[in-house]
Amino acid sequence: MGNRNSRASTSTASPNPPSPPYTLGDFCIDELEPIKVIVIGAGFSGLLAGIRFPQKIPNVQLTIYEKSAGVGGTWFNNNYPGLACDVAAHCYQFSFEEKKDWTTFYPSGPEIRQHLEELTEKYKLMRYIKLQHEVVHAQYDAASALWHVRIRRPNPETGVSEEIEDSAQVLVTAIGSLSRWKWPDIEGLHDFKGELHHSAGFDPYPKTWQEIAEPWANKKVGVIGVGSSAIQIVSALQSKVGHLTNYARGKTWLALPFSSDTVSKIIGRDPTSADPDNLRFSPEEIERFKNDPEFFREFRLTLETEFNSAHAYTIRGTALSWQFREVCQQVMEKKLAKKPWIAEHLIPDFPVSCRRLTPGPGYLEALCSDNVDFIPVPIKRVTDRGIETTDGKFQDLDVIICATGYDTSYQLPFKIIGKGGVDINEKWTPHPTSYLSVAVDGYPNMFMSLGPNSVIASGTLISLIEYQIGYAVQATAKLQRERLKSIEVKAEAVRDFDEYLEAYFPKTVFADKCRSWYKVGKEEGRVVGLWPGSTLHGLKALMHPRWEDFNYERADPVRNRFYWLGDGQTYNEKTLSGDRAWYLSEPFLDIPPIPQD
Repeated sequence: MGNRNSRASTSTASPNPPSPPYTLGDFCIDELEPIKVIVIGAGFSGLLAGIRFPQKIPNVQLTIYEKSAGVGGTWFNNNYPGLACDVAAHCYQFSFEEKKDWTTFYPSGPEIRQHLEELTEKYKLMRYIKLQHEVVHAQYDAASALWHVRIRRPNPETGVSEEIEDSAQVLVTAIGSLSRWKWPDIEGLHDFKGELHHSAGFDPYPKTWQEIAEPWANKKVGVIGVGSSAIQIVSALQSKVGHLTNYARGKTWLALPFSSDTVSKIIGRDPTSADPDNLRFSPEEIERFKNDPEFFREFRLTLETEFNSAHAYTIRGTALSWQFREVCQQVMEKKLAKKPWIAEHLIPDFPVSCRRLTPGPGYLEALCSDNVDFIPVPIKRVTDRGIETTDGKFQDLDVIICATGYDTSYQLPFKIIGKGGVDINEKWTPHPTSYLSVAVDGYPNMFMSLGPNSVIASGTLISLIEYQIGYAVQATAKLQRERLKSIEVKAEAVRDFDEYLEAYFPKTVFADKCRSWYKVGKEEGRVVGLWPGSTLHGLKALMHPRWEDFNYERADPVRNRFYWLGDGQTYNEKTLSGDRAWYLSEPFLDIPPIPQD
C-alpha cells in the first residue's frame, strides 16, 4: 500500500511551479500611451498622413520630414514645360475634399501644387512638417522597438548643413515611386555647350517655365523621350520655339482624352459642335460646380465610375482590350494624317497600356507642325553642338531637354536598416518584395505608401493612397490600443503575396514586350510598379487588415494577452467626464436600412 501511495503522489505532482496570481493593469482600456510616428515625405501621401494620424490616433506625436523647400512631393519638385496630370482633376483629390474650381480637365502642375498648399493650410499641417529636412538613414532597434532616424538639414542659425537624430515607434515611408531621377546614359551628353536640362530637374524658380523659354523663340530645341513628360513638353514648347526635334527611342499609345464624351454630356456641351480637345472649363461651368452640389457630386461620381470601369482592357485578349486598341490606333492615325509616316514609328505593336497610357493632348498635333521633326532613330552621341543619330545624321541644337524618366528600381537613396542589420536595398535585390505593398518582413513597425507594386494602371490612384495610409493608421492604432511593442508581417505572408503577383501579371498586357517603368525601364521582366489588380480590388484588399499575417511583441512584461483591458473601465467613467454615451453618435451609430418590400 505504501508503494502505491508513493506512486500516486509522484504522478499528481505539478512539474512546473505555480504561476503568480494575475494582477490587473492600473489603467483604463482607453487610457492610451503616447505614440510617436515619423513620416518621410510631404507629397499626397505624407499630407494625408498629417491629416489622418492626428484624427485617428490619440496622443500621437507626429513629425513629417520633407527634403524639399515646400510641400507637394513630385508636384513641388517638377516644373518642366507643360507639366500636368493625366487624370481628371476632380478625381485627383482626396475623397473627403471637393475642390470645384479646377480650371481644366487635366490640371497643370502649378494648379495641383497650389491645391496641396491650400490643403496644408486648411488642415494646419505645418505644425507637423519640417521642410528641408532630408532623411539620410533609418535603423530599427529591436531592444527598444524604436526607429532611429538621421536627418540632414541646414542649421537654423548658420544655414550650414548638419545632421540631427530622431526616433519613433512607427516609421511611414511616403516618398513616392517617381521621385528619383538620373541623366540618361548617352555618350558625350555633358559635353554639350548649349542649355542642358532634365525634365525632373528643370527649375525655373524664381521665373516660370514660360519666362525661361522666351529666349528659345528662335532657337533649336531637342527633346529626348516619348513618355508622359516628353509628350507634355513637346506639346507645350512647339509654338514657343524656333524649331523642335523629338527623339523617340520607343513607341507609345495615346488615347482620346479620357471620358471626354462623358464630360460633354454631363456639363451640357453639344458633342457634335464642341471641340473634343477643349479641356478647359468655362467660368459658367465652374460656377455651376460651386453652386449646384448635386450636379457636382453626380459629375464626380460619373467620372470615378468611368475610371473604375476600364480594368478589362488591362487583361490580355479581352474584347475591351482589342476595342480600345482599335480606337486608339484610329485616333492616332487621324491626328497624324499630315505626316502619316510618323504613325509607323510611333504606334506600337504591343497592347494598349503595356506601358503607361497617356491622353497626351496636343502632342500629335505638335508633331505635325512645320517646325517639328520626329526622329525615331537611336541617338549615337551628343557633341558640344548637338546630337548625332546612329544613321550618321547630325542636328545642331541650342537646347536639349532629357525627358527620360525616373529611377524606378526601388533602390532607395538612403539606408533603411531592419532587423539583423539588413539594408532594405539589399533585401530588394534583384527586385522588391512586400506584403500588399504596405509592409516588409524584417522591418517591424514600418509601413509604406506608394511602395513596390502599389500604383495602378486603371482607376484612380488617390483613393488607393488613402487606403495605404489608412492601413498604416490602423496598424498604429492596434499597437497603441493593445499595448504592443512591435508588429511585423510574417515572411510567409510576403512569400504568398509574391506568389500571387507572379501568377497575376502573366495574364495581363503588362507582361508583353515593351519598355516600361512598370518593369524598371526594361522590355521584359518582373512588374514591380503596379498593384496586381484594379483600384477597387486594391481598396478591398487593404480595407480590413488580416492581423493574423503579423507577429507581435507585447510592451508589458506580462504573460496574459488581455493585460491591455486594464482595470475594467473607460477613462470617462473613471473621471465622470466626457461623452459616456458615444455609441449613440456617429461614427459609432450604425442605422440599418428599413426593407421596403
